[in-house]
Order: sequence, then C-alpha cells, then structure tokens
Amino acid sequence: MSRPENEPQAPAARWSLIGPGIVVAATGVGAGDLVATLIAGSRFGYALLWAAVAGTVIKIALAEGVGRWTLASGRTIFDGWSSLGGGWFGGRLNWAGLYFGLYVVVWGFVYGAAAMTAAALPLAALFGGDLKAWGVASGVAGLGLVWMGGYGLFEKVMTALVGVMFVTVVGLAVIVAPDLPALATGLWPRLPEGSVFYTLGLIGGVGGTITMAAYGYWANAKGWRGPGWMRVMRLDNGVAYVVTGVFVIAMMIVGAELLHSAGIALSSGDRGLLDLDQVLRDRFGRPISILFLVGFWAATFSSLIGVWQGVSLMFADFYGHVAGRSRGLEHGIQGDGPVERTWPFRAYALWLTFPPIVLLFMDRPFGLIVAYGVLGSLFMPFLAGTLIWLLNSDRTPRAWRNGWLSNLLLGAAALLFAALAGNELVGLIRP
Repeated sequence: MSRPENEPQAPAARWSLIGPGIVVAATGVGAGDLVATLIAGSRFGYALLWAAVAGTVIKIALAEGVGRWTLASGRTIFDGWSSLGGGWFGGRLNWAGLYFGLYVVVWGFVYGAAAMTAAALPLAALFGGDLKAWGVASGVAGLGLVWMGGYGLFEKVMTALVGVMFVTVVGLAVIVAPDLPALATGLWPRLPEGSVFYTLGLIGGVGGTITMAAYGYWANAKGWRGPGWMRVMRLDNGVAYVVTGVFVIAMMIVGAELLHSAGIALSSGDRGLLDLDQVLRDRFGRPISILFLVGFWAATFSSLIGVWQGVSLMFADFYGHVAGRSRGLEHGIQGDGPVERTWPFRAYALWLTFPPIVLLFMDRPFGLIVAYGVLGSLFMPFLAGTLIWLLNSDRTPRAWRNGWLSNLLLGAAALLFAALAGNELVGLIRP
C-alpha cells in the first residue's frame, strides 16, 4: 500500500503528530471519573485496579475502531451510521441518525449545566464567589474558545490542560507514597463483596463519553486522511489511553492510601473532589490543596471544551446529512470552509452554553433527567455495536476490517455497556 507523501516516515516524526487521542482521552476523563476511581480506592483499596486497567484497554479498542473506520473508509462515523438501513427525507435520516439527533439535543441540554457546574466547583473553592457565576463564566469561556479558534488552538489548549492534570494527579500519588506490593496485587482480577456493578462502572466510565465518536473528526482536522495514517493513529490512540491509565492508577493510589486507610468517605459526584481537597488541606497544607484544585479545574474544563468542540462537529455533520449538504471528509463536512465557522456548529455550541444556564438556577425537571439518563446510558452500547457492524461489513475495505481481537474487545465493550445501561434503566424506574 502506498504511503501518502505528507505522512512522516521516521518514528520520531510520527511521535510529533500525537494530539487527537490526547483530546479524546482528556475530554473523557472528567471530575466524575476521578471521583469514581477515588471512591473505588477508598472502599476497596487496590482490589479494583485491574478493572480500571481493563477499562483503559476497552477504550483503546473503541477509539481505534472509530479512527480505523474514518481512515480506511474515508467517511465520518455519521456516514457509517447513515448506511445502516432505512431512512426518511430521501434516505438522509435513518434510525441511527434519529437516535443521535434526539440524544444530542436532550443530552447536550443537561450536560451543559453539569459541565459548567463541575468547572465552577474548583474555581469557587480557589477564589470564592458565586458558584453559578463561575459556571456561566466557564461555559462562555469554552464557547469563545471553540467559536473563535480552530482545531489547532483547541488541541494546544487541551494538551496544556493534560499537562497540568498529569503533574498534579501523578504528583499527588507520589506524595501519598503508594504501597507498591499492594498495588501489584490489584492487577489480579477479583471481586470484593458488593463490588460487581461498581466494577462494571469503573471499567465503563473512565475516559469514555460521546466524544469517543468524535475521534475521527479530530483526526481529519489534524490532516490524517487515508489508510496510510493508520500507524500514526494507533500510536496516538495508544499513548493517549496509556496517559489515561496513569491518571486512573494515580487516583486509585490516592484513594487507597489517603482515604481507605483512614476510613474517610467522599461524597458522590463532582463534589467528592472538594471533600478530597479538605483532606489534603488538613494533612499536607494549603499549597498542596491549591495544586490539587488547579488539577481538578484542568480535568473539568478540558471535558467542557472537548464536548463544546467535538459534539458540535458531530452535530454539524448530522445537520449536513439531513439537509443534503454533506460533502464528506475530503471536501469538508459541508464543503464551505472550516466547519467551526458554519452555523450548525455554532448553533450547537450555543445550545450547550446558554439554555442549560436555566438549570443552574432551578431544580432539574424529573422528566428531563429520565430522558437524559435513558439516552445517555444507551449511547456507548450503540457506539460499540455499530462499530462491530461497520467494521465487519463491506463498508470497510477488507484489509482494515476487524480481526478476532478487535471483535473480542468491541464485543466485550458492547456487553459491558449494555449491562451498565440495564442497571441505569432499572435505577431510573425503581421507586
């Protein structure tokens, strides 16, 4: 197979191109994921470390599948979904497109409020002031970044935020002094009593959001087109999720060493990180607490801008298909310049920012939360299942179809996320 002229041939040059995978991983690792890992460490010590590592491997397979589909087929993931049968509006909208359209509207409304609140928590803890005001400021700042800047600026900001996260999270793990022999025993799979669905959540939750489906769009924005870029994509994806794995291990060390031994419990959700901040302040002093809050902010703000940018790209592609304006990757998603300048991209970024502000000032309506929970729980099995379909069919060139290992990992991901979705749905309907 011929190599594209602009693809770097030297391994060192390929390393210099790493970026989209870091963006995907950083977007997926938010405050909620850090709290989940911390609580796992605080409740079970290192016993569930293997689950976090398994989750990292599954995310590598999912993101690799998205990237391989895009490079091998030359089509976006939404192109693939549109080819899965049925359709209205002259075949431009089928069952998969309808599901995605419903999902991004409801999910985006609720996620916008959640992301702004999460980004506001460390800022309010650092500087004081009203949490809602910090939330609005965070959302508007994210909107301005993706509205005014292209992918290049976005990637640079995300890389800087990952650097901040890495230094603070890994530094914190070093400070609390991990028990290395106990850490090693956590790599052997076992299930402590009462940990089954918690284990599934840990495997499924860390580093996995709708933005995994945006990986192909970011790879395209980076200039990777065609199968010749497959090795670069796989290197990029692997490095990104190894970094994610390091984050996970570091937070589990903190939970096991700092919280488990002292019997300290954290609040669920993003606010659990504020509990950890107080523990760090009491044990190590205010400077360490400040460094942690900076890392907390980097994790939350990177997730916010990753969604503002990545899901807006996907929505622009969705609109282009429904309106019959999609031109494909080669000519730009809508064929009219950078997609960040198109009105569907900007309209969805606005949708993520301003309507959700209402939810910051009121209790979220129960019906909306139910719809959000149902759609959200079903997206990851939808992604894993459709990737299996696409990558085993003649829509993908034969040389780049799934092998047994890819099918095994994607199948495991589909089953895992289906189990998590079932548990979520039961929780929503149970009194």
